[in-house]
Amino acid sequence: MEKQDKLEIVSKYFGDFTEQQTNQLRQLEALYTEWNEKINVISRKDIDALYEKHVLHSLALAVVCPFDKGARVVDIGTGGGFPGIPLAIFFPEVEFLLSDSIGKKIKVVQEVADAIGLKNVTAVHTRVEEIKGRTFDYAVSRAVAPLKDLWRWVNPMLARGQKGEELPNGLICLKGGDLTNEIKDTGLKRIIQAWSVHDIFPEPAFEEKFVVYIPKL
Repeated sequence: MEKQDKLEIVSKYFGDFTEQQTNQLRQLEALYTEWNEKINVISRKDIDALYEKHVLHSLALAVVCPFDKGARVVDIGTGGGFPGIPLAIFFPEVEFLLSDSIGKKIKVVQEVADAIGLKNVTAVHTRVEEIKGRTFDYAVSRAVAPLKDLWRWVNPMLARGQKGEELPNGLICLKGGDLTNEIKDTGLKRIIQAWSVHDIFPEPAFEEKFVVYIPKL
């Protein structure tokens, strides 16, 4: 029952998971706890708050931009698989490429995806700027690099159009703290949109956390 109780922080905001999705989410705690003992992919102090600080946080992107069936999404610097793994569970008919420059982290991502039966995830050991010959509808990330760098990397590989219910194709990422200078440095302040994660999920952990969006240019 303990695992189910921990999942309640997610089911508090999402009431329409299928049985398969619920089972996949429930398996994450044991898998990440086991892998974290071998490879530190999640902060030791955060592993007990996996469902709030990692899974629910990642799903803020799903609220702001529900992806259409068949959309192609690249997760830049996915680390242990966030936000990509929770999003892939949430959107089983969306194609996700999870990339990271650290091979041992990508190994964990692939092992977790395989263990829970995610068929819509490909994990690759590469820097996102080295991905060639592929285009995506959306790029996602969480606290990987300054917005200016993220945008420089992903804009060339984003396709024009709109494969989401709310937003045209673009970069949609999770950020924290005062973003004033970071947004200014992009030179794109006029078109950047931001939403407070705390407004989406009013939990103390999400104060000063934001979803930031830049449309494809």
